Amino acid sequence: MSYVDGFVAPVPVARLGEYKKMARLAGKIWMEFGALAYSECVADDVKPGKVTSFPQSVKLKPDEVVVFSWIVYKNRRDRDRIMKKVMEDPRLAAFADPKNLPFDGKRMFFGGFKPIVEF
Repeated sequence: MSYVDGFVAPVPVARLGEYKKMARLAGKIWMEFGALAYSECVADDVKPGKVTSFPQSVKLKPDEVVVFSWIVYKNRRDRDRIMKKVMEDPRLAAFADPKNLPFDGKRMFFGGFKPIVEF
């Protein structure tokens, strides 16, 4: 089975273009190093819930939109190898500084997942 990294982030609508530019670069790099798929999606039908939701999870502000992203790898070992290379890639070095991110990285959340059902 594959392995998946998932990300959820609040992105200011005014900076969505910058985010797309960053995501295109990141996606190119992840794929170059061996990721099987890379997807960045902007919320289209995401409403606040009664207990929790995508907007509540990132403390979404009125001028922001939720972005949901995932990267697919062959397996966890490949993910760890690819992630190490991506984090060392100088093309992404500017984004290591939170001030250079087009969103509030403190409200982003992410993690690695083992699929239990795949088609």
